[in-house]
Amino acid sequence: MNFIEYPDRDMMMIDVASRLAGDLEECLLTHDTASFAVPGGTTPGPVFDALCAARLDWDRVHVMLTDERWVPETSDRSNTALLRARLLTNSASNANFVPFYTGESNPDDAMAGLGETIAPHLPISVLLLGMGADMHTASLFPGADQLDLALSPDAPPVLAMRAPGTPEPRVTLTGPVLEGAMNTHVLITGADKRAAFEAAERLDPHEAPIKTVLSHATVHWAP
Repeated sequence: MNFIEYPDRDMMMIDVASRLAGDLEECLLTHDTASFAVPGGTTPGPVFDALCAARLDWDRVHVMLTDERWVPETSDRSNTALLRARLLTNSASNANFVPFYTGESNPDDAMAGLGETIAPHLPISVLLLGMGADMHTASLFPGADQLDLALSPDAPPVLAMRAPGTPEPRVTLTGPVLEGAMNTHVLITGADKRAAFEAAERLDPHEAPIKTVLSHATVHWAP
């Protein structure tokens, strides 16, 4: 693991965007395409604002979310809507987006087909993750209904996930997919998440799902 501490968030966001662009560019030098998995939420927004202007062959980049709430894109809780507004714009509007939400009332019914859609893009070339104060990442929450399966070596690529405190079901990339990424970056901010990160290093992935990727990740933190 590589841990990088920044003096402020603005500097961190710009540096992370530059590193992600560099990783994608390096991958495209030796591969026809690159897959790029990113989180939703507001924290990575400034990274996306900078990254979307990067001069890359975006038409060779396949972008997907690490997880999505099972809601239509018109919902204000949709991670896809955020991604379209802040990443899939400017130069990055040419990227190929791989959506997770398919419209079924029960997300479990869509998982087999979604897994087949995602499989050609694995392993993930470049992965950006966030982390909650409860040490969850993507939608791998402590106490989630299918966490044991999601962290198992034979987990499918994606799973529907329900967890205490989350108002709707979610779909998430599973532990083996996250762990198998070629380049992994974790973006965290604030003293509470710094403390959570330090605690996660000493815990089991079932207690701290972020632990799944820490051994080979670059962790970026700013106050």
